[in-house]
Amino acid sequence: MNERFVSKVAGELKLQPRQVLSVSHLLAEGATIPFIARYRKEATDSLDEVAIGAIRDRMIQLVELEDRRASILRSMEERSLLTPELKAAMEAAATLNALEDLYAPYRPKRRTKATIAREAGLEPLAIRLFEAQTEVQPETEALAFVNAEKSVPDVAAALAGARDIVAERISEDATARARLREIFQNEATVRSKVLTGKEEEGAKFKDYFDWSEPLKTIPSHRMLALRRGEAESILLVRMHPPEERALQILEPMFVQAPGRPGGEQVRLAVQDSYKRLLSFAMEAEARMETKKRADAEAIRVFADNLRELLLAPALGRKNVLAIDPGFRTGCKLVVLDRQGKLLHHDVVYPSQSASAVREATDTIRTLVQKHQVEAVAIGNGTAGRETEAFVRALKLPASIPVVMVNESGASIYSASEVARDEFPNHDVTVRGAVSIGRRLMDPLAELVKLDPKSIGVGQYQHDVDPPSLKTGLDDVVVSCVNRVGVELNTASKQLLAYVSGLGPTLAGNIVQYRNENGPFRTRKDLLKVPRLGPKAFEQCAGFLRIREGSDPLDASAVHPERYGVVDSMARDLGVAVSALLQRAELRQGIQLDRYVSEGLGMPTLEDILTELAKPGRDPRQKFETFSFQEGVTEMGDLKPGMKLPGIVTNVTAFGAFVDIGVHQDGLVHVSQLSDRFVKDPSEVVKVHQKVMVTVVEVDLPRKRIALSMKAVPDLTSARAGDRGGSGGDRSNGPRPRPTAPPKQTAPANDWFSEALRKGQKR
Repeated sequence: MNERFVSKVAGELKLQPRQVLSVSHLLAEGATIPFIARYRKEATDSLDEVAIGAIRDRMIQLVELEDRRASILRSMEERSLLTPELKAAMEAAATLNALEDLYAPYRPKRRTKATIAREAGLEPLAIRLFEAQTEVQPETEALAFVNAEKSVPDVAAALAGARDIVAERISEDATARARLREIFQNEATVRSKVLTGKEEEGAKFKDYFDWSEPLKTIPSHRMLALRRGEAESILLVRMHPPEERALQILEPMFVQAPGRPGGEQVRLAVQDSYKRLLSFAMEAEARMETKKRADAEAIRVFADNLRELLLAPALGRKNVLAIDPGFRTGCKLVVLDRQGKLLHHDVVYPSQSASAVREATDTIRTLVQKHQVEAVAIGNGTAGRETEAFVRALKLPASIPVVMVNESGASIYSASEVARDEFPNHDVTVRGAVSIGRRLMDPLAELVKLDPKSIGVGQYQHDVDPPSLKTGLDDVVVSCVNRVGVELNTASKQLLAYVSGLGPTLAGNIVQYRNENGPFRTRKDLLKVPRLGPKAFEQCAGFLRIREGSDPLDASAVHPERYGVVDSMARDLGVAVSALLQRAELRQGIQLDRYVSEGLGMPTLEDILTELAKPGRDPRQKFETFSFQEGVTEMGDLKPGMKLPGIVTNVTAFGAFVDIGVHQDGLVHVSQLSDRFVKDPSEVVKVHQKVMVTVVEVDLPRKRIALSMKAVPDLTSARAGDRGGSGGDRSNGPRPRPTAPPKQTAPANDWFSEALRKGQKR
């Protein structure tokens, strides 16, 4: 069905038609993007996940366009309105806008001023005015249409009604709409004003109280901020080009006799059409298009951040003591074994009386010794730094790292249905501490249990289109899970659900089968799982690992469909498969070209050889411990000029938020990320990256921290750089605020508008 789109998609994405066709067929057969990218390289000429996803998304758009085209044509035929010429034009329309423009005159509509005029019998007069501008005498022609019974009491009313009909006709002209659309896209200005009496209530939008900026260059985060201000009834936002510019386009198109009475009537109709109809229609389209672009950018930022967070280094299988800190309610302790199983939980009060401190000390030391604890995870919420200092003062063995763990979303997990299913007999405090410990052991396995929107690495995520956001984030989670691989015998059903070809139902069936029958010994045993058939097995098997199974290849990313090739390699060398995994000199003797066959080429063979060298290797970076600056635990400890270590917690279009261990993230504005110009913060920093920052300003009342990553930050100007680098400006340094609207720079509260909304409070 989609083959007719192949050439179009290939041309747009600069790919070969055969690549697009192969991907289209594989997707239609139920193959997932990770599976196609990893195990069908010969079919696609080694396209990566990004390219495959782009093909999928464009195909979906074209299918939606075809569905709309079919619906319109069907409606037109049913009403006997479809001429051969119109049908040909609609079938040739390349975009949804072009198709809708052609359909506009025939779309069933509500009762309009033009409808009322037609009911009064004024359409012949309108046609005469429009088509005979050079010779028509409007007042004379209009006399014949005066009819008090039809609410046309005089000549003026007749001409006004006729102009209403002409105005609607102009507003539905496909060429006029296309020309105006171009003007709106290239020359419109976004303007915002505060609504009367809303100044105090909308203080956080104060920089937008009288704002203007070119529509074509407005950054996505600013567009979403304006829309939020409008949604909260604080701002009035309009998007228009100069009216005279629009009329310069429209009048020559329709006014055939300038200066003549008939031409003057049409000119008045053109002006009315633009002011009353076209300007609002084009603005609505502009709003929709800018919203789509802003959504796409916000989703891209969120997806990039989420990918970095999910692929953060994992401590691995260790016995972990996890602590959810607290002052009044105490610190919740849990001990987890190397598989993340809860062994023990307790509560200690190290911030209270001397006896409570001694008890907490004894409890932690006893648990460390009894359970052979190999690492301590401490949540970075309230009392996190104080608890860290307490634990470090215990002088535990140097081999036991003490790690601060970002607990964003842990409280949401602890109250979720997932957590209740896992720990039905424990309260939310125990569940939260377990989540903190597991995040240290394997961030990916734990974070997939949360709705990504609750993790806190997005930008205006609550303002974007929910289905588009879900699709974008699900793609990232699926990609990360399958890239890392999943241990079949220990993975939760939430993690298994993201494995290629599975989903929630099959994931639940796998866990139930595992509970009833014990650990899987081979990948082939998956075929015994209810409802898991050959197609699902094909899709999932290569991404599932069995570390201690009966077949050594089951611990690798080699797909079972290629086990025979590996057997042939081993047989040709006269050794066992296990020897190929252990001895590099044997692998070096493999001549890959001997194993090329139909459907199996060098790309897959090279992947197999790489996998034999490091079977099941975790692609994530090696875990390294990180420590915040000792003695700096609260905002009051900060002073301008301090240089501190930090961890990037969120990257947005206007900068990066960094945790420096004071329970409040600071912001490195895009203008302060580097000594060079930075257009996109993600070029410089990533979520979970360790950085060194300089404190520029501390605003205790509003709980705001301004940071810099420049070699020599400017500390002389308050909130240095808050006017920097956005919307095409090529300088990141501090500078005067421009007075001309078209070139205004980012408003100062772009620094903290997102942080303010989310709280960003630990």
